Amino acid sequence: MRQTILVVEDDSMIRQLIRTYLEAQNYDVVVAKNGEEAKEVFLTYHPCLIILDLMMPILSGEEFCQWLREENYQDVAVIMLTAKTSTPDKISGLNMGADAYMTKPFDLEELHAQIEAVLRRTGQFCEKITIDGLCIMPRKREVLLFNEKVHLTRHEFDLLYLFMQQPNTVFSREQLVRELYPNDEQTVLDRTIDAHIKKLREKIETDTSNPKRIQTVRGMGYKFVET
Repeated sequence: MRQTILVVEDDSMIRQLIRTYLEAQNYDVVVAKNGEEAKEVFLTYHPCLIILDLMMPILSGEEFCQWLREENYQDVAVIMLTAKTSTPDKISGLNMGADAYMTKPFDLEELHAQIEAVLRRTGQFCEKITIDGLCIMPRKREVLLFNEKVHLTRHEFDLLYLFMQQPNTVFSREQLVRELYPNDEQTVLDRTIDAHIKKLREKIETDTSNPKRIQTVRGMGYKFVET
């Protein structure tokens, strides 16, 4: 499961440099140019780690970090990457909840090593898949849709998790029955899957008459669409 990293940096050259480097290291990377934009990106993608500049317009890195903690997002790690180099600044950042503190200018390989070290400590608490604002967390068995909790039954959760692990893959009803009912596949009808899909769509689709996430593939089955 690839980890998603949010880079919050107002300098476009630094932002793109970090993004290009981390994508080459097999991370999914999303970006924001200030703390206010970072809130929106965070709620859409629910990253596991944030690389956070501090001195930014509109909303500073410190204010964004405070918002994270006030909203109780304890499972996301933060690496502060900043031109603030004094010891009091470093202490303040770490006390604010940063998992690591790096100063500019910086080395990309060192940043990568810091990311790997932080994720070794925190990554097991951040197992999640996020697609277009829909976030599923298998350890917690929780689902968020644009930061609002979605209450699913056990089979609905298992069905959604299967879909989101393999987006754009078509599953036949027979395959879904085997996955959801491994010990009862001989007695479970195909229309049971249709009923689960109907209920699931009611909870995660904006318009159930024209579903965008879980789509029917005529004559084949269903797929979860990642655009």
